[in-house]
Amino acid sequence: MKEIKLFSGSSTRQLSEEISRYFGEPLGDMQTSRFSDGEMQVIYNSSIRGASVNLIQSTIAPADNLLELLLMIDSARRASAGYITAVIPYFGYARQDRKDKPRVPISSKLVANLVTASGADRVMTMDLHAQQIQGFFDIPVDHLKAEAIFMPYLRHEHNLDNTIFASPDVGGVKRARTYAKYFEKEFVICDKEREKANEISKMIVIGNVEGKDVILVDDLIDTAGTMTMAADQIIKNGARSVSAICTHAVLSGPAYERIEKSQLKELLVTDTIPLSKQSPKIKVISCAKLFANAIKYVYDNKSIQSLFIE
Repeated sequence: MKEIKLFSGSSTRQLSEEISRYFGEPLGDMQTSRFSDGEMQVIYNSSIRGASVNLIQSTIAPADNLLELLLMIDSARRASAGYITAVIPYFGYARQDRKDKPRVPISSKLVANLVTASGADRVMTMDLHAQQIQGFFDIPVDHLKAEAIFMPYLRHEHNLDNTIFASPDVGGVKRARTYAKYFEKEFVICDKEREKANEISKMIVIGNVEGKDVILVDDLIDTAGTMTMAADQIIKNGARSVSAICTHAVLSGPAYERIEKSQLKELLVTDTIPLSKQSPKIKVISCAKLFANAIKYVYDNKSIQSLFIE
């Protein structure tokens, strides 16, 4: 059996330490140094020859985090690692998965090409914004689902007797339907119109929310414009309360201020992205155990399907 090693990039150090704790293997000794002009250099301080190496790094902004991951992979390949898995809890640029207007890049495909070209043998990630991104890679992709974290939490920590689920936009209907089907509840849809990126001009709620406790479901929350507008609109339509669950807490720009001022009662997120500040409305549920178990299953050549909730 190949020796297994875990290493952390700069963007998700705390999550990496938690994954390491659940896995039962300390993080490997690796450092990222910088030259005076800002260029990075990744150095492994012990041998990884022949080892099964797991490199943990979310590719959140700034782009240095993506570059650091690529350097980690390339350095591991040149150090003769036996097998390299890029563990990317949050896969950045996933929203740019198609040409939705002329003369724009398909950025998620480019990032997939870069990860593969740098020498990764496998990718492990969670809740890609678009499922088809798995097909952008020519190497195996283990696509974990945050439902395995959120569903048990909701069942044990929330009274769901009066609950229905909602999608904050038409694109997230499948996610909301998954939760509604699992808990045997109804779901509604918020339909939005955008004039440009991160600006919503109009939103309506499709379905009856009168007197209900509504839980919005989405894969990520960025500026929080969609989520908070959906929450406010749902309350206007007569809901008793509204909460939300989102896998990736990007939370850029005015996000925290919008959440504080909104009708959202609670926002559940995972730690794929570290929070830049705390909020009484935001609760973090760790995905570390799920990733640790997935890494173990891959290492033992076991199917990771059993980690998911059907």
